[in-house]
Amino acid sequence: MCKNLAMHRVVVLALDGVYPFELGIPARIFGTATDSGGAALYDVRTCSLDGAPVTTNADFTIAVGFDSSALEEADTVVIPPFSACDAPESEWMPADLARALARVRPETRIVSICTAAFVLAALGLLDDRPATTHWKQADRFRSLFPQVRMDADVLFVDEGRIITAAGSAAGIDACLHLLRRDHGSVVANRVARLCIVPPWRDGGQAQFIDRPIPEPTAATTAATRAWALNHLDRPLPLTELAAHARMSVRTFCRRFREETGLPPGQWLTQQRVDHARHLLEATDLPIDRVAADAGLGTATSLRQHLANTIGVSPTAYRQTFRNDPAVTPAAAAPARRDLVLRAL
Repeated sequence: MCKNLAMHRVVVLALDGVYPFELGIPARIFGTATDSGGAALYDVRTCSLDGAPVTTNADFTIAVGFDSSALEEADTVVIPPFSACDAPESEWMPADLARALARVRPETRIVSICTAAFVLAALGLLDDRPATTHWKQADRFRSLFPQVRMDADVLFVDEGRIITAAGSAAGIDACLHLLRRDHGSVVANRVARLCIVPPWRDGGQAQFIDRPIPEPTAATTAATRAWALNHLDRPLPLTELAAHARMSVRTFCRRFREETGLPPGQWLTQQRVDHARHLLEATDLPIDRVAADAGLGTATSLRQHLANTIGVSPTAYRQTFRNDPAVTPAAAAPARRDLVLRAL
């Protein structure tokens, strides 16, 4: 975690044909982040190669405030996708873009969103590294850059200095992940609430799950999922979940998988681990209490789940991601309510 990023500078590089939605993600996520006193944590700037307005892949042009010299002072550089990335034949590294990116300092963090991963690959930054891009462009990416370990089945890949995100919404996930890595879950969850998006989705989560849309008149499991998130500290047998949803067990399991892509038991375990991670970050609760409040039973069970999920112990996780040593066990109270955002 970066503990002293008083005004960490994020520079977003807008190239002609930029996708407006993805272009706005860094400012929306990082630009909204504040400390407990309301002070901004990031200085977000948008630049083009020459400081001139850039075209978009929509029917409007965007004016920016800076030219590529802004890249020299960046702590994080974000490259959103642009229309050339979708072209069957593209000049991935024109001279002006190469010159601009050469200004980025060696220690600067670089993030690609969606097909902007093609640019990082052309620079050689992804050689022998795992990376991701939009699943629809993954085969073309592999053919052009076989030296990159392309994984089209995840939302984002964090390789430390280099982060690649799969697509539009995954760009939000990656930025929230970095915010969480920099300042902890309390700050990241606050930004997620303001943006009305899920606070956290694991980068290893599948990009694309084919989920049928329920008929408008069909009952859903959403209310039961929200209810379950507020009762994670106790057993939640399948029969009780189905009864809460007023469905048979068979219908509930089928509808649940249609709506979440997971069986109820697997989804519930995932939520318990997520809640335990939040408690480890945001409270001083003993490990046994964290395990109990998350419904994982014992500290041994929690250790096993964390080892299987992220490969670290609860103590090591807390030491790595703890963002505020002044937080007390009382902070645990609102945490479970925040998790309701993940259920819907």
